[in-house]
Amino acid sequence: MKNRDAILALIAAGSLWGVTVALSKLSLRWLDPSWLSAMRFLVAAPILAVFGRRGLREALTPRVLGSGALGYGAVLLLQNAGIEHTSVSHAAIIVGALPVVVALVAAGLGKGTTSLLTWLGYVVALAGIMLVAKGGGGGATVSGDMLVFGSVVMSGIFIALQPSLLKGRDAAAVTAVQFAAAAGISLPVALLGGGLPHAPAASGPVLAFVALALAGTVLPFWLFAYGQARVAAQLAGAFVNLEPLVGALLGWVAFSNPVGPVQIFGAVALVAGILVSLLQPDLNVSLPLLRRAIAAAQRS
Repeated sequence: MKNRDAILALIAAGSLWGVTVALSKLSLRWLDPSWLSAMRFLVAAPILAVFGRRGLREALTPRVLGSGALGYGAVLLLQNAGIEHTSVSHAAIIVGALPVVVALVAAGLGKGTTSLLTWLGYVVALAGIMLVAKGGGGGATVSGDMLVFGSVVMSGIFIALQPSLLKGRDAAAVTAVQFAAAAGISLPVALLGGGLPHAPAASGPVLAFVALALAGTVLPFWLFAYGQARVAAQLAGAFVNLEPLVGALLGWVAFSNPVGPVQIFGAVALVAGILVSLLQPDLNVSLPLLRRAIAAAQRS
């Protein structure tokens, strides 16, 4: 398959992101939302800088720095503030709107086209999101949900614009510079919000943060940047739907978030929407062949 490595990287990134909402929820028992964002980037940026050190000079530009400050820093500040006031399942499922936002922004910028079948997949997935979120409970609030959704809109704009920043540059280097800029915007907010974080009262939140910084930040963001540089923005955005699917399952199983027949049906609809939207690349190849076959049949 063309771009097989990119697709595998996107699948891995989306799946790993599925645990980040749960890990963030646990980490928030120690750190407040702004400190969680700042420390996440402060840990991840140097690690990625080591791997992408040969491309750091090319990646160190005002556009890359600005995109990191807004696309990562501001997005994570909003998302963490929302997660603090909503349930794991709600936060994870709301992220399912991201592929639609990416497709809309990409279409508005003239950076790609989206087939009717793919739009149908998005609609089905969004219907599933609404059904899953209908359950309420589990600490979910409207204000928390809206903060998470705001972060989704900003992230969708960032994903649509990111391929132009990655072109001709090392993905690890670009991500490291963006993480450094994100730390630069998150750290002052954290300091102004209440000084230094308190010492952890238990080891659980600390372990959750370490896992979040490494398995939930360094690896998936790097993998996503690698895949995003090699496929269309709309296709890359579709794989983000793996995050709400995994996150919702974790919320139901590990956090006892409310789940019933409506939520289960919504999850099935979400999966169906993902599968339909991901059919686009293959259909774009096969439709001309199908048209020729139909025309040949009509002539005979």
